[in-house]
Amino acid sequence: MSAEDTIRKTVTENDVVLFMKGTKMMPQCGFSSRVAGVLNYMGVEFADVNVLADEEIRQGIKDFSDWPTIPQLYVKGEFVGGCDIITEMTLSGELDTLFAESGISFDKDAAEKIREANG
Repeated sequence: MSAEDTIRKTVTENDVVLFMKGTKMMPQCGFSSRVAGVLNYMGVEFADVNVLADEEIRQGIKDFSDWPTIPQLYVKGEFVGGCDIITEMTLSGELDTLFAESGISFDKDAAEKIREANG
């Protein structure tokens, strides 16, 4: 199976996927840590893909999304964005809306606490 096929299968079979450096329990870069931290804090169930473990996936995800950086968040098979976009969406409430409209379970109180702490 090609890297593209593996990526397509992963984003199709999981409601929320984070392609990141490291894992959700042990991120290996600050940007991946920030996005995984937001998702973990908000109680979002997500699949994590460690791009450091597979060079083909690491390059393949950049080609797949036409986005040059990692981490990359996918919701219901759609590319949402990287660290800066996810941070902005979290603070504006757009991420809550996306999760709610996509039927993704998350802790609304935790999302609000993030906004309060960064307001």
